[in-house]
Amino acid sequence: MKTRLIAAAVGIAALVSTSGFSVAQETIKIAFIDPLSGPGATVGEIGLKTFQYLIDELNAKGGAANRKFELLALDNKVNPQESLVQLQKAVDAGARIVTQGNGSSVAAAIADWVAKFNDRNPGKEVLYLNYAAVDPVLTNDKCTFSHFRWDANSDIKMEALTNYMKGKPEIKKVYLINQDYSFGHAVRGAAVAMLKAKRPDIQIVGDELHPLLKITDFAPYIAKIKASGADTVITGNWSQDFALLLKAAADAGLQVDWYTYYASGAGGPTAVKQTGLNHRVFAIQEGSANIPHAPSQATEKAFRDKYGVGIFYPRAFNQMRMLAAAINKVGSTDYAKLGAALEDMKFDVFTGGDGFMRREDHQFFQPMYIVSFGERGAAEPFDEEKTGWGWRTVARLVAQDTLVPTTCKMKRPG
Repeated sequence: MKTRLIAAAVGIAALVSTSGFSVAQETIKIAFIDPLSGPGATVGEIGLKTFQYLIDELNAKGGAANRKFELLALDNKVNPQESLVQLQKAVDAGARIVTQGNGSSVAAAIADWVAKFNDRNPGKEVLYLNYAAVDPVLTNDKCTFSHFRWDANSDIKMEALTNYMKGKPEIKKVYLINQDYSFGHAVRGAAVAMLKAKRPDIQIVGDELHPLLKITDFAPYIAKIKASGADTVITGNWSQDFALLLKAAADAGLQVDWYTYYASGAGGPTAVKQTGLNHRVFAIQEGSANIPHAPSQATEKAFRDKYGVGIFYPRAFNQMRMLAAAINKVGSTDYAKLGAALEDMKFDVFTGGDGFMRREDHQFFQPMYIVSFGERGAAEPFDEEKTGWGWRTVARLVAQDTLVPTTCKMKRPG
């Protein structure tokens, strides 16, 4: 509760500070719009900490183009309509760059609003930087010049997961359980299609959708999984929907392998440890704390020392550092120039390796890792949530090996 009140206070103070002060008018305002209350607050609060850390890091180096950054924190409660209310507040306060991640339904609403706003308001355009909403449609049929995504979309992630799974002959029966909204539908659709193509012998013995962030007891769902005879579960669940799902699995003694997108989210590692499934819960990520890369591990330690939690969003570091580099390159935050500078930008990513923003659809490509959670070896210094367990890399893909086609037909300024 204290953290949520602080987050709300940060947002209010930031908005209040935008009137009447020339210093505030000279800042580069970044509007952070994500859940800071309600069921999604656990991921929103970690996101807020991450972006505040990055703002402080960039400002300590002078900001960009001789201007400091300022973060406006706005609570959307994972609600598309509330997100648009907060977005209008941010624009009224002078923000021309907005970032959001949690909830593809929210992302779709923001992307559409921003594109329409930009058409109606030449010279006052807004850039939308997406750090976590991964519905593929955002960089396909609904792509826009104003939207850039730093997280791998759900098809990229499922391509990597199923490439790994196809080499596991012990996988025979798979159960799908996902949240009932655009992202969950994208996960299940990709899983069915890719498993059929790569391992047609695998049986899909369950395909479940449930309301987003509304289930408090997953015991009935776990009972269905046990009854199905599944040996493997695939889920895109995040926030409390993952933690509570695994808690119910632990309570029921369900012994299966899990292939996930967001097992590392708040509460996830604790729930995994409770299951006792040592290195049987896998996640597809763009990084983890125990990747042997000295710069990212040093930042990981500093972040944990400051906030008491690990870095869940390595991609946010790529996003903000690339933004600063692009602003410095063009010498301003001019919408068309800044967007053009981000297109095709190559970047040494947070955990090491080459990443790039694809011009055609504004999808960022980067090395991806499949990691498992369990007992740590000598070369794995970081545990998670004081469980004593940590993440271990089981597979790494370079950026070029994560490419998927796009149907984007982008309309550009001018």
